[in-house]
Amino acid sequence: MNYHLMGYYFTNTQLIAAAVVLVVLILVAVSVIVQRRKARTLAFRNRFGSEYDRAVVKHGSARQAEAKLADRETRVEALKIRELGITERERFVSEWNTVQSRFVDHPRAAVTEADDLINALLEARGYPQATFEQHAADVSVHYPHVMESYRVAHSVAVRLGQVEATTEELRTAMIQYRAIFDELLRAPESTATRAAA
Repeated sequence: MNYHLMGYYFTNTQLIAAAVVLVVLILVAVSVIVQRRKARTLAFRNRFGSEYDRAVVKHGSARQAEAKLADRETRVEALKIRELGITERERFVSEWNTVQSRFVDHPRAAVTEADDLINALLEARGYPQATFEQHAADVSVHYPHVMESYRVAHSVAVRLGQVEATTEELRTAMIQYRAIFDELLRAPESTATRAAA
């Protein structure tokens, strides 16, 4: 049987062959789209670590989480994040040493001061004044691997006025703040390079 279409005649065999080619092309296109999607998800997961999982839970899907994480990157690119000068760096190290030395006699106060020092360090680096969640979102772009520590340490610091923290929680918070402090003293590029290694 022949089919007539605009002056051309197609046989059943030709129509079946065209349909098979069309199906193969669609499958290839879908496969490419799926592979690109997997690569994008893997890139976001590797870049943001636990923040990626937190964003998926918060926003309900990987696609929405990735859009929000991309928005974070865009926001932080627009900020004027800078490295500290030698004098600033030395001042912050001196302040950290003072805070850390207070921990033995005044652990609760030292944890609160460590939280305040991290905020001051963020502002000195160029992060704008913001709520903790906004700071965490901004910092996660360059320092994703310390975010869980930052969140846990901050939760202990803000809880101190309401619920007694154990000595172990206070000690852990100080250790976590120290890790965050050390990371924030480094340039974002060196952190990204270390994460890739």
